[in-house]
Amino acid sequence: MDTDLFDYELPRERIAQEPAARRDASRLMVVDRKDRSVRHLSFADIGSVLPERPRFFRNNVSVLKARLFGRRPSGGKVECLLLQPAEDAETWWCLLRPGRKTSAAGRFGLPGEYQAEVLEAGANGNYRVRFRPERAESVTELAGRLGVMPLPPYIERSEADPRRESDNERYQTVYADPAKTLAVAAPTAGLHFTPELIARLESTGARFHDLTLQVGIGTFHPVQVKRIEDHNIHREWYEIPAGVLAELQQPADGPRIAVGTTAVRSIEDAFRRPLDEIREPSGGVRAEASIYIYPPAEFAAVDALITNFHLPRSTLLCLVSAFLTPGRTEGIDWLKELYAEAIALKYRFYSYGDAMLIL
Repeated sequence: MDTDLFDYELPRERIAQEPAARRDASRLMVVDRKDRSVRHLSFADIGSVLPERPRFFRNNVSVLKARLFGRRPSGGKVECLLLQPAEDAETWWCLLRPGRKTSAAGRFGLPGEYQAEVLEAGANGNYRVRFRPERAESVTELAGRLGVMPLPPYIERSEADPRRESDNERYQTVYADPAKTLAVAAPTAGLHFTPELIARLESTGARFHDLTLQVGIGTFHPVQVKRIEDHNIHREWYEIPAGVLAELQQPADGPRIAVGTTAVRSIEDAFRRPLDEIREPSGGVRAEASIYIYPPAEFAAVDALITNFHLPRSTLLCLVSAFLTPGRTEGIDWLKELYAEAIALKYRFYSYGDAMLIL
């Protein structure tokens, strides 16, 4: 399948540079697959279009303030993006800028705060780096104290941008678990929920269930091969607690609504495996997601989807196209029609943008 099928033109001004003034004040495009109808609401009004007894499955990962700054021994500036731990808690795979100069120097750091040794140049421009904080703290704690939120490159921030402070709150879901500070990108569909909206939905019978997927930098990588099928999909580990897994295995208990593509990826990866092979002693499951969803994929355990508007030629666009028409490929053209309508109506796109609910 030609990758060009998943391309579209987006005016630059439609890329949201900051979130809505209130999380649930973002706009919501509601797409009903049964009659191909489209409605336009505020996210705060999502309850008015939900089926009875909805069950939300959401990613409770917390975003690490993964951008660290330092200097090489020569005095040159270094920007380090923490990706994921390597063999121990002090050693991480990172992106470095500038990579070659920093690797050649062998080390970088910030006097009085930390020192870092570049151990290895890996694949895809990654580097294995050992950190030695000068306080009694972990690398995660160091990043939480000194780091900057790893906003995607299409959200523009200067070093002195006053919006950086609010990014610390708004590029994090209200239900993010501080014990799960593992992600370098937010599960952005969840950014629209407020505690008040969640409480209001629960009061009318909705239930919320948490799982965790470590959102990695690969979520932003465009498909760069000619054929969609030839793309080497990124991997991300996930865990689904026993109680949440049991809920997913009961489709008759109410529609299963995935809050975001990361929740879809966790659920569908688990349900395409022999569960006993990835089951933990607790009864939950834990594995590394390698699933790649594109048309004409079927879906095993997701009945509805909340998602943002995604980048052209991205694996997330492939997933949403597949979800529109499971088992068929018509969703590719339909999604482009929906995106064209969203652009015409001045919806805001990408991480800080508006949302879509597919029923």
